[in-house]
Amino acid sequence: MGFMCGRFAVTTDPALLAEKIKAIDESTAASKDRPTADYPTANYPTANYNVAPTTTVATVVKRHSEPEDESTRRVRLMRWGLVPPWVKAGEDGGPDTKSGPLLINARSDKVTSSPAFRSSAKTKRCLVPMDGWYEWKGTKGAKTPYYMYAGDGVPLFMAGLWTTWRPKDAPKGAKPLLSCTIITTDAAAQLADIHDRMPLTISEPDWDRWLDPDAPIDEGLLRGHGDLDRIEIREVSRLVNSVRNNGPELIEPVTPQAEQGTLL
Repeated sequence: MGFMCGRFAVTTDPALLAEKIKAIDESTAASKDRPTADYPTANYPTANYNVAPTTTVATVVKRHSEPEDESTRRVRLMRWGLVPPWVKAGEDGGPDTKSGPLLINARSDKVTSSPAFRSSAKTKRCLVPMDGWYEWKGTKGAKTPYYMYAGDGVPLFMAGLWTTWRPKDAPKGAKPLLSCTIITTDAAAQLADIHDRMPLTISEPDWDRWLDPDAPIDEGLLRGHGDLDRIEIREVSRLVNSVRNNGPELIEPVTPQAEQGTLL
């Protein structure tokens, strides 16, 4: 069990998120416009209770507008599953990710040494906001899904890394593909009963330290569990097993079998 399972839930609109955390909203520009009934933008994230790899997700970064100015928080849309710059282009012009594993997670103890992550770890760190994530426990064929979530209803912010990718023959000025990975660490406290890994949480006072593009990575944050005290666990329905299912019913607590059928 090396990785956390690749599913999570996020319900905050990226533009609203930017407002809440005092960040510049770059999400709407990236997708032309906010979605409307007449113009449902395909790659603009809406409430998603079953986020799967390669989905477009909102992330938080700190970047400079000009080389000498102060870096500022920005909300940017990225594809979940880091695409290293050396990946070749496929027939469709996008990255050919079939040639290697989909890098949806990065181990906290490997981010500064792994060739896939070490460059991003230096200057391209991000936060991936989510309401909670799913994990499965049990033997194959009879696994029970659990939802780990913020009990106070405030989104959790997971440590991540990001990168830019362009095909070698891309015209000058072509927009790059932005992609990200979520950092995982050893599970702690009651979470270790469900899975041996968990996403690395960064608490609000440490956001800017984590994101600072001009400072080296903070090794202390890589070893921490920022918001562990906010996380609660509940068993949920097996509806989450299929990425085709998506809705608030996925995060509802499952009714214990023992209580079913008692009302006659």
